Amino acid sequence: MPPTPTHIRWQAYEHEHFERGKDWFLALGIAAVCIAAISVLFGNVLFAILILVAASTLALLAKTPQAIAEFELSDRGIRVNGTMHRFEEIISFWVEDHDANPPILLIDTVKWLSPNFVIPLPPEHVDAKSVREFLAERTEEVPMKETYAHKVLEFFGL
Repeated sequence: MPPTPTHIRWQAYEHEHFERGKDWFLALGIAAVCIAAISVLFGNVLFAILILVAASTLALLAKTPQAIAEFELSDRGIRVNGTMHRFEEIISFWVEDHDANPPILLIDTVKWLSPNFVIPLPPEHVDAKSVREFLAERTEEVPMKETYAHKVLEFFGL
């Protein structure tokens, strides 16, 4: 059996980027203005402002090009864009390579604000099997699925 590497590095896009047409931005603006107007009619101006700010933020995020992220697995933990997540903070992992294209690495951590990570494993940059073998030696492998929040963000292309 070949020796396990001491680290694995790869780069991938943080998420899949979908080009939005003018009609998508027009629909977003119309929906936001309508909801804000209804909110004002019901006397909730603060909610109307929140809706307009949220729609503006969504439009800016949809217009922003995707960034390439750097990932590294080492003996210390998982590094995502320079932020180290130690194995002591990781509860479990799962490599979803059957239903996902490209395969994804799901990480469950003890962190309160960002408990789950979804990391793409593009086949042209990294082998999903070697990632699974590397992590299986260091933490527990537990079957899991993507969170609904992540699926909703993917649906909106964010």
